[in-house]
Amino acid sequence: MLGNAMLFLIIAIIAGVLGFSGIAGVAATIAQVLFVLFLILFVVSLIRGRR
Repeated sequence: MLGNAMLFLIIAIIAGVLGFSGIAGVAATIAQVLFVLFLILFVVSLIRGRR
Protein backbone atom coordinates (compact mmCIF):
# COMPACT_ATOMS: atom_id res chain seq x y z
CA MET A 1 0.00 0.00 0.00
CA LEU A 2 2.86 2.34 0.76
CA GLY A 3 4.35 1.48 -2.61
CA ASN A 4 1.11 2.45 -4.35
CA ALA A 5 1.04 5.75 -2.47
CA MET A 6 4.59 6.48 -3.59
CA LEU A 7 3.69 5.54 -7.17
CA PHE A 8 0.75 7.97 -7.23
CA LEU A 9 2.93 10.66 -5.66
CA ILE A 10 5.49 10.26 -8.45
CA ILE A 11 2.72 10.33 -11.06
CA ALA A 12 1.37 13.53 -9.47
CA ILE A 13 4.79 15.18 -9.52
CA ILE A 14 5.45 14.25 -13.13
CA ALA A 15 1.96 15.33 -14.23
CA GLY A 16 2.39 18.62 -12.37
CA VAL A 17 5.72 19.32 -14.05
CA LEU A 18 4.23 18.56 -17.46
CA GLY A 19 1.26 20.85 -16.82
CA PHE A 20 -1.52 18.32 -16.35
CA SER A 21 -2.98 19.92 -13.25
CA GLY A 22 -6.19 17.87 -13.19
CA ILE A 23 -4.39 14.54 -13.31
CA ALA A 24 -1.81 15.79 -10.82
CA GLY A 25 -4.51 16.80 -8.35
CA VAL A 26 -6.33 13.49 -8.59
CA ALA A 27 -3.11 11.48 -8.26
CA ALA A 28 -2.00 13.56 -5.28
CA THR A 29 -5.36 13.02 -3.58
CA ILE A 30 -5.18 9.26 -4.16
CA ALA A 31 -1.62 9.20 -2.81
CA GLN A 32 -2.70 11.12 0.27
CA VAL A 33 -5.62 8.79 0.98
CA LEU A 34 -3.48 5.68 0.52
CA PHE A 35 -0.78 7.05 2.81
CA VAL A 36 -3.27 7.89 5.57
CA LEU A 37 -4.84 4.45 5.20
CA PHE A 38 -1.37 2.89 5.43
CA LEU A 39 -0.61 4.83 8.61
CA ILE A 40 -3.90 3.81 10.22
CA LEU A 41 -3.36 0.13 9.39
CA PHE A 42 0.25 0.33 10.56
CA VAL A 43 -0.74 1.75 13.96
CA VAL A 44 -3.51 -0.84 14.33
CA SER A 45 -1.10 -3.66 13.54
CA LEU A 46 1.40 -2.32 16.09
CA ILE A 47 -1.27 -2.19 18.78
CA ARG A 48 -2.63 -5.65 17.96
CA GLY A 49 0.87 -7.11 17.79
CA ARG A 50 1.65 -6.23 21.40
CA ARG A 51 -1.28 -8.22 22.78
